[in-house]
Amino acid sequence: MTEPLVIIGGGLASGGAVRAIRDGGHDGDIVVISTEPHHPYERPPLSRDYLRREATRSSVFTLAPGWYAENHVDVRTASTVVALDVHSHRLTVADGQDLKYSKLLLATGSSPRSAGLPGEDLLGVLSLRTLENSDLLHATLQEAVRDGGGRLVVIGDGWIGLEVAASARTMGLEVTVLGHGSQPLGKVLGETMGAFYADVHTAHGVIFRRQVVVASIDGIDGRVHGVTLGDGSVIAADVVLVAVGAAPNTGLAVSAGIAVRARELGGGIAVNGCLTTSAPDVYAAGDVASIPSIVYDRPLRVEHWDTALRSGPHAGAAMIGSDTLYDHLPYFYSDQYDVGMEYTGFTAGPGDYDDVVISGSLQSREFVAFWTSQGRVRAGMAVNSWDRIPEIDALIRSRTRAAPDELERFHERPARPQNWSTPTAGGTGSGEACTGSSPSQKSTK
Repeated sequence: MTEPLVIIGGGLASGGAVRAIRDGGHDGDIVVISTEPHHPYERPPLSRDYLRREATRSSVFTLAPGWYAENHVDVRTASTVVALDVHSHRLTVADGQDLKYSKLLLATGSSPRSAGLPGEDLLGVLSLRTLENSDLLHATLQEAVRDGGGRLVVIGDGWIGLEVAASARTMGLEVTVLGHGSQPLGKVLGETMGAFYADVHTAHGVIFRRQVVVASIDGIDGRVHGVTLGDGSVIAADVVLVAVGAAPNTGLAVSAGIAVRARELGGGIAVNGCLTTSAPDVYAAGDVASIPSIVYDRPLRVEHWDTALRSGPHAGAAMIGSDTLYDHLPYFYSDQYDVGMEYTGFTAGPGDYDDVVISGSLQSREFVAFWTSQGRVRAGMAVNSWDRIPEIDALIRSRTRAAPDELERFHERPARPQNWSTPTAGGTGSGEACTGSSPSQKSTK
C-alpha cells in the first residue's frame, strides 16, 4: 500500500496544493494536518473586510469544507506535528499518533513576532494572524467603541498595522500608530511612498508617532490602559495591536535537519525551483519557503497572499511529478480607505535601489511608482491604476534600462499588457535547478 501525501499547514498554500494534486489526476490518499480548528483558508480579509464584517466568515475559505470530503481528502484540524523523521518518512502528532508519508509538504506559515514588552500579556493587547485573532480583534474594537473609549494604539507601521488602522478608523475608533522609522512602511517602500501612505492615513484622522521607542504597555486590573514611550510620555489605549512583523515557522524543519536560509536572506526553509527541500520527498511552500528567483539572482521569502496562492499549487504539482521551474515575481495588494494598490517585484530595502520614479500624480492618488537601480526597474506599484501589473512585470523581467522621463510617461499610456520589451528569464537564479539539485543538507541558522 502506498503511503499518503501529507500536507502540514492550514493556510492558502495548503489548500492550493491539495487542489493541484487532485486536479493533476492523483487519486491516492492525501492527509492535511492543521493546528487550527478549520479547513485551510486565506488571511488577507482578516485585517480588511472580514475584520470590518463587510465579508462573511465563509468567504475566507477558498475551498468549501465539503470539497475535501467529496475529493477524499483527510483533513485533521486542531492537530500539531511535533516531530519529523525524514529518513523513515514518518511524523508524530501531539496526540502520540505516528503517520508515514510518501511525500510531505511543509506549509507551516509564519507567526507574529512578539514586541518583547512588559505588559504584552494584558487583556486587550492583541496580534493578528488567525481567524480567531481577527474575531477577537473585531469584538474587542467593537466593545471599546460601545464603552465610549475606542482608542486603538498600533505598535508597528507595516502593512498589517496600517490595514488594521484603516479598518479601525472605518469602525469609528481613534487610532495612533507607533513606528521606529521616519515614515510608515519606510523599510519596504522608502521615504517617498512611506510619506504618501502617512498622508493618506492622516487625512482620515490617524495619528502617527514616528521614530519612537516603546518602553511598556500599561494596564489597570489586568487590562490595557495605555502605552508608555521611551521619553516617558503615555498614550491612552483601550486596545493595543502588536504588529511588528512575523517569523517563519521553521522549527519542525530545523529539528529534522532540513536546510534553512540565513537570516540576512530572509530565513525560511531552503528549496530549489521545484520547491523541494534538502530532505528527500519533502517540499515547502508559502510564507515558510525561501524560493530561488531567476530574476533577482537570489532566494526570496515573501510573506504575501500571492506567494501562497502560487507556490502551494506549484508544490502540489511537483509532488506528483511536475518539473516546472517556479518563476513568479512577488506580488501583493492592499486596500486602505479609497486607495487601492498592487505591487510587483522585489527590493531588499533602501540600499537595493537608487531612485523612485513617479508616473502620474501623488496628489490625485493615481500613479505608478518604480523602484530602479542603475536605470533598471526592480519593482513597481500601481496606485488606483488598474491593469498595469503585466506591463510592470514585463519591464522588470526585460532588465532594460529606462530613462526616468520614459518611466514618468508610463501612466499616460493606455494599459497594454507587456507593453515594454519582451520579458526574458535573465540571470541564473541561485544555481538550484528544478531537477537534479536540492538545497544543501547543512542547515544555515
